[in-house]
Amino acid sequence: MSNANNQQFAVSIIVSNQSGTLTRISSLFSQRNFNIDSFTCGETINPEVSRMTITATGDANKKDQLLKQISKLYDVKKVELMTTDNTILRELLIAKVNATGENLQTILEAANVFRSKVVDMSPGSVCIEITGESSKLNAFLTYVAPYGILEYCRTGLIAVERGSKCLYGVE
Repeated sequence: MSNANNQQFAVSIIVSNQSGTLTRISSLFSQRNFNIDSFTCGETINPEVSRMTITATGDANKKDQLLKQISKLYDVKKVELMTTDNTILRELLIAKVNATGENLQTILEAANVFRSKVVDMSPGSVCIEITGESSKLNAFLTYVAPYGILEYCRTGLIAVERGSKCLYGVE
């Protein structure tokens, strides 16, 4: 996707808990040549609906049309573009880092500086859980990379609008 008009964006979608909903939504992204960069979905305060947060990259000129088409799907209750200035965006990362006697203390200090949590220590490795904005997680990975990242897993973004406004309330 090397189009000069390509842009990354995040969208929150409230959907009915029905089979096939994810397929219909992801098909719209694919048909319009948008790449889904991350996807999260989970329960809400209302057990009949779920909240999806999707980050995608694609033609900025076609983004509004895509969002309108998503909002027309039967199982979709609400669609909202999440902008960085009025949204709390977070992501979870669990990283397994090579930790020998020489670098273990440095890695533990880094975990403290990044306000993360050590969730497992084994001979030769340490697993660290860190939550925050994507830039914080990227900075942590960059910092520990010289010590050897054995593996990591990221959740993708979750997003909530700042203030008292809610995307979807209890029916």
